[in-house]
Amino acid sequence: MAIQTRTIAYQHAGLTYEGLLAWDDAASGPRPGVAVAHTWAGRTEFEEGKAVELAEHGYVGFALDMFGKGVRGEGTEQCQGLIAPLLEDRVLLQDLVTLGMGVMSEQAEVDAGRVAAMGYCFGGLTVLDLARTGAEVRGVVSFHGLFNAPDNTAGTQITASVLCLHGYDDPMATPDDLVALAQELTTAGADWQVHAYGNTLHAFTNPDANDPGFGAVYSAAADRRSSQALYNFLEEVLA
Repeated sequence: MAIQTRTIAYQHAGLTYEGLLAWDDAASGPRPGVAVAHTWAGRTEFEEGKAVELAEHGYVGFALDMFGKGVRGEGTEQCQGLIAPLLEDRVLLQDLVTLGMGVMSEQAEVDAGRVAAMGYCFGGLTVLDLARTGAEVRGVVSFHGLFNAPDNTAGTQITASVLCLHGYDDPMATPDDLVALAQELTTAGADWQVHAYGNTLHAFTNPDANDPGFGAVYSAAADRRSSQALYNFLEEVLA
């Protein structure tokens, strides 16, 4: 087995975006593709590592880009500034993630009929919005994502299966937010699941997260359990 990667540049509204594709060159023929949507810091080694991990499990991983080529954030203020325009313009957010999915699906290594998306924090919201648009993807997975619904998808049927992997004590997505999401997904006819991990805060998959005051702390147990849940889900929806 040899995992290969390549960067792919693509355009939207005059801006260049760049994703990273990862695949196992020992496999023959197209394989299911899974896009990875990044946190509020932009596409980093964390998301690229997840794309490589997906390739090691027999998928094609694609760490997509929501901010523009080379755009990264450091610190709360800068990262908040990067996501603010997309939170204010959810149509743009939805267009960008849809474009990224299309770019992934066009690659020769990818079986365009078997694609899914996953995302972390802001990326969790991103892939939930992809599902909310009624996109023809097999499934989406939100890791400690934000749940607040956009104002342009009410009445749209969700055809993708949805899995939310959630820290129950996440201050950025409270139990009330979780109940509201459940009601939204049910109304939209979605096949949905939520795995809520007790005594678990935001960013529980990130080993560098250690800020209890901000509500973001790594949890080895929740990280392990959510990873297993991810691959069980992908095995089901991408079969």
